[in-house]
Amino acid sequence: MRALVIVHDHLSTAGHVGERLAERGYELDELLVVPAERYTTPDVDVAFPAPEDYGLILTLGAPWSVARRNAWIEAELALLRSAQRAGVPVLGICFGGQMLATALGGDVEAAPRFELGWSRLTTDAPELVGPGPWFQFHGDRWLLPPGARELARTDVASQAFVCGRSWGVQFHPELTPEVLQAWFDEDGAAIAAEVGVDPERLVAELRADLPAVRARARALVDAFLDHIAASGSK
Repeated sequence: MRALVIVHDHLSTAGHVGERLAERGYELDELLVVPAERYTTPDVDVAFPAPEDYGLILTLGAPWSVARRNAWIEAELALLRSAQRAGVPVLGICFGGQMLATALGGDVEAAPRFELGWSRLTTDAPELVGPGPWFQFHGDRWLLPPGARELARTDVASQAFVCGRSWGVQFHPELTPEVLQAWFDEDGAAIAAEVGVDPERLVAELRADLPAVRARARALVDAFLDHIAASGSK
């Protein structure tokens, strides 16, 4: 089985989620959208493959907004719509979840405040998405598409939804300490200062809690594969 992993920027990886997909038998084909040299000028041209060539699509986070609606964002939205029509399951994480919601007829807007750090969720389906804590790093939030079922939320944003065989989550189950440190080193430290959190403390907490973080990510991937991708919305 092949999975298309859409990596939007050079600092990010599929992390724990990709690790569990590989353990579950998926061969991961990574597509980097914005190369390192275009990080500050990300309006690039990208040729996305046909979704029917894959058994699953994983689309990751990004430091930009879906509202940018440049050429590659429009092309990825078209890819996700095609995947939905073809019945190819999609797991969208943070920006990827916002892309999925927008592709399916929802939208994206600025959240009332930036969520950065650990949060616990109010969940309607703990067998699918547990209360966490999960790591947040986003300033936008999605508006649910028609026919979607919200699974979890915080007081700031919807945190998980399912629509057919696809699932969007707003938090970062994939996150490793190395990737989080890279985000802070690039441009996240300014955001952390603005919202009043300590980057060093957050990286240290993630590293200290790594076994539990990995276990939560594995459980989330298993729930997606076994209950959403396998049989659609439940």
